[in-house]
Amino acid sequence: MSSVSQKAVEQDPKQLHEDLHDIWGNPKGLKALTIVNHTTLGLRFMITGMVFFLIGGILAMLVRTQLAMPDQDFMSPDIYNQVTTMHGTVMMFLFAIPMLEGLAIYMIPKMIGARDLVCPRLTSLGYWCYLFGGIILTSSLILEIAPSSGWFMYTPLSSSEFSPDLGPDFWLLGITFVEISALSAGVEIVVSILRTRTQGMALHKMPLFAWYILAMALMIVVGFPPLILASVMLELERAVGMPFFEVASGGDPILWQHLFWLFGHPEVYIIFLPAAGIISTLIPVFAGRPIVGYGWVVFAIIVTGFISFGLWVHHMFTVGIPQLAQAFFSAASMLVAVPTAIQVFVWLATLWLGKPKMKLPMLWVLGFLIIFVCGGLTGVMLALVPFNWQVHDTHFVVAHMHYVLVGGMFFPLIAGLYYWLPLFSGRMPSENLGRWGFWLTFLGFNGTFLIMHWTGLLGMPRRVYTYDTGMGWDIFNLLSSVSSFVMSAGIAMVLLDIALHFRFGKPAKQNPWNADTLEWANTMPPSAYNFVSLPRIETRHPLWDDPNLPVTMAEGKHSLAVATHGRREMWGTDPISGKVREIIHLPGNSWWPLFAAMALAVVCISLLVRVYALAGVFVLIAGVFLLRWSWENGAHPKAAPDADVSPGDPPLHSRTMDGPGVWAMGTFLIANGSFFLSYLFGWFYLWTVSPEWSMPDTSPLSLVGLVVAALVMTAGYIVMVKMIRGLRRQQDAGLASGFYLAGALGAVQVAVTTWVMLAADLAPTETTHDAVLLLGLIYALFHGGLAVVLTVMQALRVRYGYVGAHAPFEPAVVVQLWRYNAVVFWILVGSLAVLPRVIGG
Repeated sequence: MSSVSQKAVEQDPKQLHEDLHDIWGNPKGLKALTIVNHTTLGLRFMITGMVFFLIGGILAMLVRTQLAMPDQDFMSPDIYNQVTTMHGTVMMFLFAIPMLEGLAIYMIPKMIGARDLVCPRLTSLGYWCYLFGGIILTSSLILEIAPSSGWFMYTPLSSSEFSPDLGPDFWLLGITFVEISALSAGVEIVVSILRTRTQGMALHKMPLFAWYILAMALMIVVGFPPLILASVMLELERAVGMPFFEVASGGDPILWQHLFWLFGHPEVYIIFLPAAGIISTLIPVFAGRPIVGYGWVVFAIIVTGFISFGLWVHHMFTVGIPQLAQAFFSAASMLVAVPTAIQVFVWLATLWLGKPKMKLPMLWVLGFLIIFVCGGLTGVMLALVPFNWQVHDTHFVVAHMHYVLVGGMFFPLIAGLYYWLPLFSGRMPSENLGRWGFWLTFLGFNGTFLIMHWTGLLGMPRRVYTYDTGMGWDIFNLLSSVSSFVMSAGIAMVLLDIALHFRFGKPAKQNPWNADTLEWANTMPPSAYNFVSLPRIETRHPLWDDPNLPVTMAEGKHSLAVATHGRREMWGTDPISGKVREIIHLPGNSWWPLFAAMALAVVCISLLVRVYALAGVFVLIAGVFLLRWSWENGAHPKAAPDADVSPGDPPLHSRTMDGPGVWAMGTFLIANGSFFLSYLFGWFYLWTVSPEWSMPDTSPLSLVGLVVAALVMTAGYIVMVKMIRGLRRQQDAGLASGFYLAGALGAVQVAVTTWVMLAADLAPTETTHDAVLLLGLIYALFHGGLAVVLTVMQALRVRYGYVGAHAPFEPAVVVQLWRYNAVVFWILVGSLAVLPRVIGG
C-alpha cells in the first residue's frame, strides 16, 4: 500500500469504513433487486435452497405415507409418480447443488481475502435464473402436471409417446434454466479462486475448503453440459419431432442414459466434495491442530474429480453393455473409494492426534463419518456387477443413494451452518436444541434408510406406488415411514434453532471457535466489502499465527485501504504464487441481470405453451439486455473511465490484457467444449451403436461450402490475432477497421454455413441422422453469429474510446471465442462431412 493511503488510514480509519460503505453498500427497497454483492447473493441462494428443501421434504413425507402400509390409496399412481419424480428433482437440482454453491458464493471471498467474487453480475444472473427456473419447475406440481417419468427422465418413458402431457417439458426447460445458474456460479467460482486470492496466498497455502470448491466448480463446468445437451435434444424431439431417441428413425434411448449419467455420476461428487471441504475445515479447528496430510487431501480431491468422470456406466450395468465395459466401469467404481478413504483416514488421524472438543458442529461431523462410511461400503457392493444386477431398481439402491447423498451432504452442511452461524448473525446457536435436532435426525435417518436396505434385498422395487400384503415388506416399510417422521422432527428442530438464534442467541465473541481461516477476520455479520484492508498471507493458518490480524485489517494497516477512486477494488493475483498482478475493479449494482433472467423466463414459458414466435422475440430481448450489460465495462463511465491508482499500486485490470474476464471466457469455453464433445459423442455413438441408424452413401452437406466457410472463419480469426498483437505493442491504429473486417468475414462464414444447411435439404423430423446434422450446424451458426456481434461491438467501443491501447483488455476476451469457433468448425467439417465420405455409411 502506498504511503499516501497509509497516512490517510492512520488519520481517520472510521472515515475509511464509511467511504467503503458508500461504495460497496447495498441499496434498500426496490433497488435491493439490483444487488450484486456476494454476501447477499450467497444468502439468497441458501435461503431459496432451504425453501426448496422444505418442498422436497414434504414430498418425501407423502411418499413414505403412501408406502407405510400395503394396498394404500392415499395417492393415485399418477400423482405418486409425480411426487416421487419431483422429490428427486427438487432435492438434486433445486436444493443440493444451489445450496452448496450458495455457501461457496458466501464463503470463498472471505476465506481467500477478497472483497467479492470476480464477476458479481454473473452471480446475480445465476441467482435469478435459479429462482425463476425453480418456480417454473415446481409450479407444475400446483397445476398437477408435474413430470412423472422419474428424476432421471429416462427415454422412451419421457418421450411424447408415453408422456404426451407437459410434465417432461416443465422438467426439461426448468432444469436447463437452473443449470444456466449452476454453470454461471461454476465459472465465477473457478476464476475467483484462481485470480483473486489475497497477496501471498499461493496455491499450497490456500484453505482446503477453497480446494474442494475449486474442484466442485471445475466439475460443474465440465459435467453439467452433457445434461444440457440431452435436455435440448429431448425437448426438440418432443416439441418439433426431431427423433434423437427413437429407434425406428435411427435414434437410441440409451443415448439419453449415457448423456444423463455423464452428468449424474460426477454430480454425486460435486455434492460430496464441498461437504467434505466443510469436514476438512471443521475437524482441525475442533481438534486444535493443523490437518494431517494437507498435500494428501489435495491429491485426493484432484483424483476424485478425475475418476468421477469415468464412472457413469456404473448406473447402466443392466442395459446390455459389453462385458469388457462392465469390467472397466466396475473397477473404476471401486477405485474411486481410494481417494475417499485417504480423506477419511486423514480426518481420523487429525482427531486422534489432536484434542477434540465435542461442540455442536462436531456432532454432525461424527454423524457424517458414520453414515458416509456405511454409504461408501454399499457403493463398493453396487460396483460388483453380479450384485448390482440383483438389487438394481430395488430399495437397496434408494437406501444407498440416501446414505451417500444425505449422509455425505446434509450432515456436513448442517455442521457447517452451525459452525458459521456466528459469522452470519453475530450470535451463537443453542447447544440444547441443536443436540436434540441432531439425535432425532441421526436416529430417524438410520431408521428410515438402514431398514430400506433390507426391503431392497427382499426384492421390493423402487418407483412402485403400492404393494400387496403378502410380500413380507409390511413391517419394514412401516418402520421406515415412522422413522422418516422422526427425522423430519429433528430437521424441524434444527431449522427452529437456526431461526430463533438470530433473535435469542447469545452474542458471539470475535472468532468464537478459535478458527484459523480468514473469514473470521470479518465483522459479525460481515460488511458488504468484507475487509477494510487486504493482508499479505504467508501461512495456511493466518489467524492462529497472528491472532491480532482482524484488528489490524479493520484499522486499514494492510494493502488497498483506499476509497478515494470511488471504485469497487480488490487484488488480482497470480493463480499459482498469489503475487499481485493488477487491481480488479468490479461493477456495481445493476438491473441488467434481473432483466435478462426475466426475459429468459418468458422464453421458457413461451416454449412450454408452444408459442414459438414469442419465445423468439424474447430471445432477442434477452440478447439485447446481455449486450447492454456488457457495454458497461472497462473504460465505460460507469466502470472505470480513468486509470488512476495510488502510487506504487499495479494497474487496473481493464488496462492490461490478462484480467479476470480472459479467464472467465476461457472457463466458459471449457464448458462449451464439454457440450460440443458430448454432441460428438452422441454422433459417433448413434453412428456405431444405434440398431436402425441410416446414413446416406454420401453426406448431404456440401464439403466445398463447409471448407469455404471454415477458411473464411480462419481468416477472421487471423485478423483478430493481428489486432491483439498490435494492442500488446500499444498500437491501435486501424483497430476499429480491423474489427469491422473480422466481423464481415464472420458474417460471410455465417451466410455460407446457412446456405450449406438449406441446400442440404435435410429431413430432421424423419431421420436421426439429419436431426444430428442440423443440430451441429445450428450450434456452429449460433457461435459464428455471436462472434460477429461481439466483434462489431468492439469496433463500436473503439469509436467511443472505451477500447484501445489505453484499455486493451476486451479484445483479448473476444479473440478466445474466435479461436474456439475456428477449431470447433474444422472439427465439425471433419466429423460431419469428411469422415462419412471416407468411411461410408
